[in-house]
Amino acid sequence: MNKPKFTNHLINETSPYLLQHAHNPVEWFAWSEIAFAKAKREDKPILISIGYSACHWCHVMEHESFEDAATARLMNEHFVNIKIDLEERPDIDQIYMRFVQMTTGSGGYPLNVFLTPDQLPFFGGTYFPPVSRYNMPSFQRVLSSIADAWRNNRDELINSGNEILDEMRQIGLSEYESGSLNLAQLDAAYASFSKSFDHANGGFGGAPKFPPPMSLEFLLRCYHRTKDAAALAMVEKTCTKMANGGIFDQLGGGFHRYTVDAVWLVPHFEKMLYDNAQLARLYLHLFQITKNEFYRRVAVETLKYVEREMLDERGGFYSAQDADSEGVEGKFFVWTQDEIAAVLGAADARIFNFYYDVTADGNFEEKNILNVRSEPAIAARQLGLPVEKLQEILERGRNKLFAEREMRIKPFRDEKVLTAWNGLMLATFAEASAILDDANYLEIARRNADFILENLQKNDYLLRTWKDGQAKLNGYLEDYANFADGLLDLFQVSGEIKYLIESKRLVDLMIAEFWDENAGGFFFTANNHEDLLLRSKDFYDNAAPSGNSAAADVLLKLAKISGDEQYEHYAVTLLKLVAPQITRYAPAFGRVLSAMEFYLSPVKEIVILGAHGNALEREVWREFTPNKIVVSAFDAENSKIIPLLVERKIIDGKPTAYVCENYVCQKPVSSTSELKKLLLI
Repeated sequence: MNKPKFTNHLINETSPYLLQHAHNPVEWFAWSEIAFAKAKREDKPILISIGYSACHWCHVMEHESFEDAATARLMNEHFVNIKIDLEERPDIDQIYMRFVQMTTGSGGYPLNVFLTPDQLPFFGGTYFPPVSRYNMPSFQRVLSSIADAWRNNRDELINSGNEILDEMRQIGLSEYESGSLNLAQLDAAYASFSKSFDHANGGFGGAPKFPPPMSLEFLLRCYHRTKDAAALAMVEKTCTKMANGGIFDQLGGGFHRYTVDAVWLVPHFEKMLYDNAQLARLYLHLFQITKNEFYRRVAVETLKYVEREMLDERGGFYSAQDADSEGVEGKFFVWTQDEIAAVLGAADARIFNFYYDVTADGNFEEKNILNVRSEPAIAARQLGLPVEKLQEILERGRNKLFAEREMRIKPFRDEKVLTAWNGLMLATFAEASAILDDANYLEIARRNADFILENLQKNDYLLRTWKDGQAKLNGYLEDYANFADGLLDLFQVSGEIKYLIESKRLVDLMIAEFWDENAGGFFFTANNHEDLLLRSKDFYDNAAPSGNSAAADVLLKLAKISGDEQYEHYAVTLLKLVAPQITRYAPAFGRVLSAMEFYLSPVKEIVILGAHGNALEREVWREFTPNKIVVSAFDAENSKIIPLLVERKIIDGKPTAYVCENYVCQKPVSSTSELKKLLLI
């Protein structure tokens, strides 16, 4: 194997994204005091370039510019260059993405920002091409212009940077709204979603189309509270269109990141852990409501994908799979008619291609992204086949093509384990184990929780990331909130007290380290975090829930289980902070809206006494009951930790259920029929 021509300071990093750049001719540094000291010593501005391993345009810019010797010479001569993995350092990204959005009106990845040696940003953008085109200057031209401005107009750059920094600080000051939260706010948010809903294709707005799992979860809760069929219809329309579209991997399961069109057909092919965690759970909830096996199948295929491709043998979940293989976006996933015929034979291929919209011309760069044209019954009628025969041919075809696809070169997999994203998937596997009565899912959830607890803590504080046996970086708010929430869900499903104890400990630590005593809300970084340009708060639910949204959720549930009203106090303070922002733009707050639904609705407190896995437990998880907390215990042994267990006992030696709501308890019951009635009251 040829020795690389260049090796830079990233060679000792664990991030796959940083390691991808370790042999660029650019003298890359990681974010470090060494880099800042060099910039001060040599009186150079800093270029930070932020991306992530599954980012297609990050790879494009690397190939065009960062692997180019002439561009690298410009960078090395005039700048100190820092590469940042967005997924490892969202704290840094949050600051400089906001700067670029404020100064250019948009943002995205790769993110390239120029700073003073004191970390003050003064110019930034996203992708820059190697030659000037489409009204975009070439990257070399940008580098030369910035270097010239640093030499000749430095004061102007710094003054401009300070003005933007002052604006950023003002935006970061949230407006606290006193007064009560109310259902009218939820109804107004629902009206906002209805207004922007795409009735033809599902989802909200036009192209590009991103899966909106948190918004759809909120709509399911609206449906549960109001029984408004339109709320459920929006979710069903979107979930059906996504599951039949190219955004869903029809052979291997799992969802791609988003589609470039409005009809869910042509995706950017990367698969992210956080998307699949949230979407699998959404489809499980939709299955609970509708009992439609289609939604169950999509959830199960997604979980199978995660178990097969994204689960480390020690129990952690990997972060992402790339869009590209062999340097070509989507190559692993697409097919021609001839390729399918060679595997399935002409007769089966004709039927398979009709159902999955495979044509000679293709729907993506002369090849085909598999997607479903119509329901099986309609397709069977059009093909003149019994529906059972069609299903048999399709299943056989999927299995054969999947096996064939497994022999292709797979997309790159980012095998770092991130605490926050693992918390999301932990919660999904835990709940899936209960909804689907699947012991394997419960074991996956347990092993994941234990892996994080054993490997991603230092001195009882959470760490952000783990790879190849090395854990590092202080945990952020989203790490604490999501993992504590996952642990709490695992406790509710398994009844194992250690997961409740750990969840509560982490929430207490989260309050101590992240809560803003002056203005309320949680900071993104802990008190013991390194000093950055800003200490910001994040309230917006983007692709994954904000730390504040997840925190509100877990605080409200923990308040009910522990009986400690202080947790609810923090949650309500937080919800009031966010309320005025929700009024302005509800779609950015899907997860926090679900937390508000929980707070403003009657909550069922359910205690099940008896051996784990009994029929009463299964009944609790049969229906979609979002506003509940569940305590499953063998007996009342842990009543000191869980007040709901006080004076609870098994009746007549049979598993026994206690259901309470708003400080009023029903008589204990021992049959599933009696429990079902109590849950429906």
